[in-house]
Amino acid sequence: LIAFLNTATTAAFVIHRPTRHTPLEPHRTTMNSHPGDPDAMPDDDKYLFDLNGYILIKNVLTPEEVLAANHAIDTRTDQFHERTNPTLRNASGGIGSPMYGTGPGRKDLAGVFDWGSVDSRVYKSVLAHPRLVPYFHELLGKGYRMDHLPFVIAQDKGGDGFSLHGGTIDCQSGEYNHVLAYTYAHGTMRNQLLGCSLILSDHKEGDGGFCVVPGSHKSNVKMPKGMVDGLTHREFIRQPVTQAGDVLLFSEGTVHGALAWKGDTQRRVCLYRFAPATCAYGRSYFGNEQGSGDGSGEREGGSEGGGGGSATAWPATFYDDLDDA
Repeated sequence: LIAFLNTATTAAFVIHRPTRHTPLEPHRTTMNSHPGDPDAMPDDDKYLFDLNGYILIKNVLTPEEVLAANHAIDTRTDQFHERTNPTLRNASGGIGSPMYGTGPGRKDLAGVFDWGSVDSRVYKSVLAHPRLVPYFHELLGKGYRMDHLPFVIAQDKGGDGFSLHGGTIDCQSGEYNHVLAYTYAHGTMRNQLLGCSLILSDHKEGDGGFCVVPGSHKSNVKMPKGMVDGLTHREFIRQPVTQAGDVLLFSEGTVHGALAWKGDTQRRVCLYRFAPATCAYGRSYFGNEQGSGDGSGEREGGSEGGGGGSATAWPATFYDDLDDA
């Protein structure tokens, strides 16, 4: 279970940088505002998450860790997969949509846990980071699990974004979306799937990138026509202002997407998703890689049900710096 992973992260201290926030932006600059348990999610943040469906945690990574994480990407830019095929674009509203870019396609980079003990260290630290564990416990419960393998998302200037999607009530169909749902009952918050965005570049006001409809995790009807592409009711779609080293947690029950990128420097985030211990949205991570002959080594997981019993093989490098838990 992720909650019992023995991470090799260094002690994480808050590096306060001058920031400016609008009254609508839920954020947290320190974890020490909780009057009772300093290892619990602060009460203010519980309210803000329940109100908005997302929370921004400032300065989770040190400047040195941000540099290390970006250096690991810089040495692998030739491995980016750009979405050049129009059918792979995640924004479909056309030129009039703020999500639809006019430049290069969005770029994806996978394998962040498979880069070795040095280059993967910062990325693995997120799994049980001391700044994040209280939030994971509150929002998912103890014993939370990583549901998807994380990957890097990059957008160059003009790069396309992602139409609005998700929602406890699916924003397009209006149907109850139990696999993504947010609930609050008997004093307990639960997210069937929690997005965790590790911010690796600054996102200034108007730059684009991640956007969200605050409070939509509690909506009971589908979105008005055109809103998923930002063509109507644009004023209710918010782009949080973030800095490299921040972490943005959002319920997948909150309607979200990404705006086309207008910044002069490349946008970079690493996206993780976590789930409660007994929930699984993503069913597996790897195919059967035994006998691949690549020398990476494997570990076997449980068999996939109903498919002839083939085992899921896990590259040994995935386990660098992690114990058997």
